[in-house]
Parts: sequence; structure tokens; C-alpha cells
Amino acid sequence: MSELGQVLATRSRRMDRERLGQVDGKVVDTLGTRVSPHARIEVDPAASKHQSEQVTILLNKPIGYVSGQAEDGHQPAMVLIRPENRWAADPSPTTFKPGHLRGLAPAGRLDIDSTGLLVFTQDGRIAKLLIGRDSAIEKEYLVRVEGKLSGEGMKLLQHGLELDGVKLKPARVSWQNEDQLRSCCARAGSARSAACASWSASR
Repeated sequence: MSELGQVLATRSRRMDRERLGQVDGKVVDTLGTRVSPHARIEVDPAASKHQSEQVTILLNKPIGYVSGQAEDGHQPAMVLIRPENRWAADPSPTTFKPGHLRGLAPAGRLDIDSTGLLVFTQDGRIAKLLIGRDSAIEKEYLVRVEGKLSGEGMKLLQHGLELDGVKLKPARVSWQNEDQLRSCCARAGSARSAACASWSASR
């Protein structure tokens, strides 16, 4: 219930800035104001329209691009989000607009040497679902390896990873083929996902 109250407060702050709604008949004009879970929220149709126009974009990130902000001379993967790069068979009727890049953020990360799915979204609900603290969505990595891996080594990968001195939740690691490992990392929003991303890029 307390989480619901905080969510309502966040919505009311957004509505106050845009004058798109009220809480119990009044516009909230103070940041951080808490709203009761039982408060009556009135949303202007324009606010609903704005939310329905938020986009989520799936990108197959190639090697050589960073997931977030540019760093060490490497471009962010977002520069690849252009009309000419859109999948020709995309069934979505949405037409790309420059405004779709405003507030667009990656929900997750892949290291610069990794390639694979990156989700960019303007919708905080989608981001929370994918990388929030309580997210139950797994991330899967395929890692190409050299040499041999002992049974003890496999157990270490499954139960022995640490990040900043903190032991992480177990992962499911198995052989995909003779030179590739498959790793499923529980809780996409947890520290484990960052460790799995780094591990997948470095092994």
C-alpha cells in the first residue's frame, strides 16, 4: 500500500507540472507530497493520450557500442535508433518521431564487447517490470569460451559469483554447445544481472 501511495504521488507531481489532473479535487504543487492510496485521482484525457504515446524500442546491439551514455570515445547504442534502421517487417503501426528519443532510456545493459537485445523505453512501468528490484524476469546470456571447464568450475559459476563483495543469487549455467555456455540470471534488476553481463563479455 505504501508503494501505491508513492506511485500516486509521482503521478500527481507529473500531472501538476503539466496541469493534466488533480488529487482529491486539488492540484498538488509541492514535490515529495505523499498521497493516500485511497485518494481520488482525476486524470485529464490528454494525460492518458500522452501515456499511450510512450514508446518501447527493441534494439539488437552490435559490438562496439555502450548501453548508456557515451564513454571512452564509444558511442551509445541509442544513436542506432533511426528510421532507416527499423526492421522492415515491424508490425507496429507507430511512425517514428524525433520526440520518441526524449526520455528514452535503456532498461538494462550490455557491455561494449557484447551483442544482443537492449530494451529502450519511455515508460517507467516497463523499466520497473524489467529491471526493478522486484523484477522476476530473467536475462539469458550465451558465452563463447575456450579451454575446458571442470565440474567444480561450473558450480562456481552457478553459485559463487560476487559483485562488490556481495554474494549474488544462484544462476542456471549449462552448456549450449561444445564451445558456448548458456547462463540464465535471476532477477534482471538485481546486481547479478550486471555481474552476468560483465562475465558474458569477458569470458
